[in-house]
Amino acid sequence: MAEALQIAWPMDVGGPANTHEARRPYVDNGEGAPDPARYYSAQWMQWENERLWPRVWLLAGVASDIPDPGDFFTFELGGESLVVVRQRDGSVRSFFNACPHRGTRVALAERGSVDRFTCSFHGWEFGCDGGLLKITDEHTFRSGVVAHRPGLAPVRTETHCGLVFVNLDGKAPPLKQYLGLPDGYLEAYEIDRMHVVQHVQSEWAANWKTGQDSFVETYHLPFVHPQTCTVMEYYSQQDLFENGASRMIVPFCVRSHQLEDRTTVDAGLQMMLRDAGIDPAGFVGDATAVRQAVQRAKRARAERLGLAHYRNFTDGQLVDSWPTTLFPNVQLGLHPEGVFVHRFLPHQRDPERFTYDTMILYRHVDAPGYAVPAWMGLAPGTDTTGETRLDARRVPLGQRPELGQVLDQDSELLPMVQAGIRSRGFKGPLWSEQELRIRHLHRELDRYVYGEK
Repeated sequence: MAEALQIAWPMDVGGPANTHEARRPYVDNGEGAPDPARYYSAQWMQWENERLWPRVWLLAGVASDIPDPGDFFTFELGGESLVVVRQRDGSVRSFFNACPHRGTRVALAERGSVDRFTCSFHGWEFGCDGGLLKITDEHTFRSGVVAHRPGLAPVRTETHCGLVFVNLDGKAPPLKQYLGLPDGYLEAYEIDRMHVVQHVQSEWAANWKTGQDSFVETYHLPFVHPQTCTVMEYYSQQDLFENGASRMIVPFCVRSHQLEDRTTVDAGLQMMLRDAGIDPAGFVGDATAVRQAVQRAKRARAERLGLAHYRNFTDGQLVDSWPTTLFPNVQLGLHPEGVFVHRFLPHQRDPERFTYDTMILYRHVDAPGYAVPAWMGLAPGTDTTGETRLDARRVPLGQRPELGQVLDQDSELLPMVQAGIRSRGFKGPLWSEQELRIRHLHRELDRYVYGEK
């Protein structure tokens, strides 16, 4: 039976108290190989544009980017552009970024602050609530043309845990129900108190699903990222939720079971000790003692700093990575000290290109040594106070994104994967039980594309 094939963690990875943490019931999504055309065909791209993207909740951005009334940011997916604006009453609203007169975009910047939006083509003006304020030379229009007082077209918008979501056709179920995650799961991280401290958008030569697939399994780590096996166990717990959501629990602060040397505290484990406020030079013990030492140190540090929300976390959450997928195209790397947001945004016209949009969110704590995990690759000297918000650094197709060794390795690998998918000899992916999250993602995608939803 499929259930019997679930991968068991080696029992010496943190001990029984940290294995099978909050395990979800097994979901059998079958074992069929889908048509590989979904990764490259124009037809599939059209189906997604018609049947997927307008109907799902899309992560548009982070609420902390628009703290004050009139603050806005723009969000683009494919050929659509939206403007997301903080209102006077503190709520967040979104609008299609198109003047109702001739369609010109009214917000041209990535972000900003305004008291009104003015179309650069003919000077029509709109309030931050989308309402029409002025039609240039209105007397030259027949009354019936503008009698309905055309404003910016609204887009359904909801916020959850400091994240802003939009739904283009306005028919999706309520956001919290759609996300499919347990009550309190995202809330525990207090993302609403974090700010964007790094934002990079890089173009990759692959389908967005090729990118997403590679981020929802650890099966490839020993071969693509062998350096990670000295600091983490690549066997990871796979948990599936409603509506295509899923997560992994990846044990950190351990050496992988595949290594003969399980005791050396190498440079990677020393980095993780320093992240927790432990001086590696004074650490007593071998690699098998690092995990619990880091857990104890983080727990004690949180109490000293008054970070009460750490009490919501299990010991495993203090050290492990809990990458969580929000269907269809978002992965959240959840950590008590920060959240890694990954968005896989399809290209407007080319099904074999996507934008890898990544943000590091951090809640500033004024204490020496407290920061997001060093392995996240936050650039040295970055302002983490939340006082400044730099525009996204954009990396064109073919350039190394400079996101750290692991992500740069992924950027080099994925074009090769995409090219191989095109082969006549490739009949479709054969997913192992280490790749349950990929199968779960595509099963939900099929429900939209093939009309089951």
